[in-house]
Amino acid sequence: MTLKERDKKHLWHPLTQHKIHPEALPIIKAKGAVLYGEDQKEYIDGIASWYTAMYGHCNDYILDKVKQQMCQLDQIVFSGFTHEPAIRLSEELIKILPNNQEKIFFSDNGSTANEVGIKMALQYHFNKGEKRNTIIAFEDGFHGDTFGAMSASGLSVYNGPFEDFFIDVKRIPTPNKKNIESVLEALHSIIETHKVAAFIYEPLVQGANAMHMFEAKHLDLILRICKEHAIITIADEVMTGFGKTGKNFASDHIETKPDIISMSKALTAGFVPMAVTSCTKEIYDAFLDDSVGKAFFHAHTYSANPIACAVAIAGIELLHSKEIQDNIQRIIKSHTQFNDKIKNHPKVKVTRQQGVIYALDLNIEMDRYGKKRYEIFNHFMKQGVFLRPLGNTIYILAPYVISMKQLDVIYNTIIDLLETI
Repeated sequence: MTLKERDKKHLWHPLTQHKIHPEALPIIKAKGAVLYGEDQKEYIDGIASWYTAMYGHCNDYILDKVKQQMCQLDQIVFSGFTHEPAIRLSEELIKILPNNQEKIFFSDNGSTANEVGIKMALQYHFNKGEKRNTIIAFEDGFHGDTFGAMSASGLSVYNGPFEDFFIDVKRIPTPNKKNIESVLEALHSIIETHKVAAFIYEPLVQGANAMHMFEAKHLDLILRICKEHAIITIADEVMTGFGKTGKNFASDHIETKPDIISMSKALTAGFVPMAVTSCTKEIYDAFLDDSVGKAFFHAHTYSANPIACAVAIAGIELLHSKEIQDNIQRIIKSHTQFNDKIKNHPKVKVTRQQGVIYALDLNIEMDRYGKKRYEIFNHFMKQGVFLRPLGNTIYILAPYVISMKQLDVIYNTIIDLLETI
């Protein structure tokens, strides 16, 4: 019995309607920018397996650090205990985070990183004697699948059955030069009529919203208003963090820094799950009290797992190596050159780029998970390229170690699609 046949017996895959798409492709190995299938084919990972394995799959440097850590300390409860990998990771993160960040809280994944941030913001006001119960978020944002994070997300394709159970979230459009004044008016209106605790946002790039991008200067205006009204700002850097926008974090492009930052995905380089929520000293200090009830009662069994911490430390070391920094600049330049070739193609509606993130919208109408989308996905896979269209959006978020030859294969596969679709 093949892996594909065995898979169908018991497994339930995410974001999958199994009645329409009953089969999953088994991957038996991965190295660098390449996935190896049970079908004996190779696939260039054009989205670094969902924005995580940015230093390449099974990176030898990280593997060595993992082996060392596994032989010394595998797992220990992080309530009442601590360990060197967590301490060192906190030190390394604080060095590269915006300089207002001071404290590090561990959890398991991007959703929980945002869940923690939302809970921190709500309890911050509660501990200070205020009951603020409203969150502001962008339209069509995505922050995860746990209930607080899902409440803040605006994509109904994910949230439809659960919306009656959400916390109170008010949405504003993402800003641009045409609508910025009306966005700021909407923001002021919400602040005047609601007790707003926090504003959560994906800085500069909304990943699940088809890589929708907006300018730092417009986001900065929103953040300044939030600061003026003591609204806690939460930057969801789960997708954008660790070099993807050309800087350590997307927040580095923006003058006004967030109070809380959520991190995951590339944090642990695709090796193991882990997440971090960082915050300012002001946030942390609001939880210091003789009353136990003002402590932050949120915990995960694998919080600050030593192996995950060792992976994250190794990833940060790689991120700031000359090789990876040069590669990031090479990919940015390569995307720009590719964009010059195809931006005026009749099948291309619009293109956009932020750092190593590149996206184009096809000039055709199609459903996010409709038949046409799967035809496009299969077009790429048949040519040995793993790209995952978001509706009519094709995007590239390749690992930093991808070669020019591999990038050219991705580009040529997209050009072929434009000529044949």
